[in-house]
Amino acid sequence: MARKGENIFKRKDGRWEARYIKGRELSGRIRYGFCYGRTYKEAKEKVTRYKAALLVGAPVPAASNRHRFAFFCEEWLQLERGRVKASTYVKYNTILTRHILPKLGGCFPLGLTTQLAERFKRELLDEGLSAKTVRDILTVLRSILKYTAKQFPGPFPAVEICYPKEQKTEARVLSQEEQQRFVSYLQTDMDECKFGILLALLTGLRIGELCALRWENVSLRNRTIHVAATMQRLRDFDCTGASKTKVMIGSPKSDTSIRTIPLTENAVRLCGQYDPHRPAAFLLTGTEQFMEPRQVQRMLAKYTKECGLEGVHFHTIRHTFATRCVEAGFELKSLSEILGHSDTSITLNRYIHSSMDMKRENMNKLSAVGL
Repeated sequence: MARKGENIFKRKDGRWEARYIKGRELSGRIRYGFCYGRTYKEAKEKVTRYKAALLVGAPVPAASNRHRFAFFCEEWLQLERGRVKASTYVKYNTILTRHILPKLGGCFPLGLTTQLAERFKRELLDEGLSAKTVRDILTVLRSILKYTAKQFPGPFPAVEICYPKEQKTEARVLSQEEQQRFVSYLQTDMDECKFGILLALLTGLRIGELCALRWENVSLRNRTIHVAATMQRLRDFDCTGASKTKVMIGSPKSDTSIRTIPLTENAVRLCGQYDPHRPAAFLLTGTEQFMEPRQVQRMLAKYTKECGLEGVHFHTIRHTFATRCVEAGFELKSLSEILGHSDTSITLNRYIHSSMDMKRENMNKLSAVGL
């Protein structure tokens, strides 16, 4: 007679069926095995032998083997929280919450495979995420897998991650005519916000760096700006109120982003006109009350619309500055340091855009060699 909890029962065809846990799917769902017998006793004897066979040579599972992948994701995230900047932690948390945990969190680590990682990548791309975003997600996944592998005493599956190829798109750069039109607009009825955006066009500042810039960072005597902070609005994971984000001022994007930028004559003259002689005041307001990046983006959208420019974002200002520097014959290393890049290849590949006039001028040089 079958006993409660044995998972042995009599089928409609008269045979006895015994079920046992054979393993688990990648999703964590139990995978059952089945034994059949003409009698209850026969089915029970078979299932007992199968269970014993599964245990032969199999040690008691380590604690790590009992946890799903989500457990190791959370552990990795908490370790990273003390190692990275707040903005990076927010990025990691968002990637885990929105993408990795919903799709892979229920898996057992030892069931992760290259095929599963590839399917995960395809799903992300099919959802309409850009190749750059998917690369960022896969980079985080790779770091978590590396951490997880260290928590297992035995062999861990080698999961190969193939990153999607990014399609290079030409960034928006203001033409000479558009730049002159925009500068003329900013100089008309100029206020602190217009002054700040024009200063960014003259120095290549990032939007967060401009928002965090105080007058104590500007030296008219030395004709320099010292960039030592950036401003961002980030998710606040510790807040208990209604607001889920907060503005934070912290260190710049990287160590090389902390830099001193020489000012041109025009920039020095411009700063002299708006210097409130209050070191703690922000450049964009002239007071100790800051203007955050999204406010600046809104103002920039208003300005460019009023002067007939389309597709202009704040990064367009930075790209335009870099392009004008190259057209003026800047030495690449100097430009890279002014922009705060860690490597000249970033400057060369992402921020330098030759205008048609510059290309034509270079092509005309071939006439000197008879071509």
